[in-house]
Amino acid sequence: MTVRIYSAPYYYTSACDIPGEACRLLTKLAREEVNLLAFNALPIGPDETQLIIYPFNTTWLADVARHTGLKLSGPHHAFIVQGDDELGALVMIHQQLSDAGINVETSSGLADGKGGYRYILHVHEDDFERAAEILGASHQPSKWDNFELKIPRAFEAKM
Repeated sequence: MTVRIYSAPYYYTSACDIPGEACRLLTKLAREEVNLLAFNALPIGPDETQLIIYPFNTTWLADVARHTGLKLSGPHHAFIVQGDDELGALVMIHQQLSDAGINVETSSGLADGKGGYRYILHVHEDDFERAAEILGASHQPSKWDNFELKIPRAFEAKM
């Protein structure tokens, strides 16, 4: 089984829980050329939703936040796991963390229908560095990080 695990920063913001709020945020990010590794939304109250943004490039997301007034909390840390879709593919990852006394706080995954899967998992911030070491998570420049980014972008605030 081939498994690659990357550490990934994420940010979140809150929005009113009404139709179109996530769409407005995603439109703003797309207009400003902020490419995403992942995006998630979940209710946090009767009238509020938390929008979780996993940017390909944190600098570009920060530019958008500064120029548009988008209030972000972060960076926080998550792991993105990419591997071959096999029965029990996630057991080893969870077992390693469990054996170390590290709790997976939230997670979400999806098989790609082509024999692979992607999985995002969060541990408590105090456990993140130890979990990264246990899982052998990559912190080195890769296609997931800002360092190897080859996409041209001239930032111009669009208000």
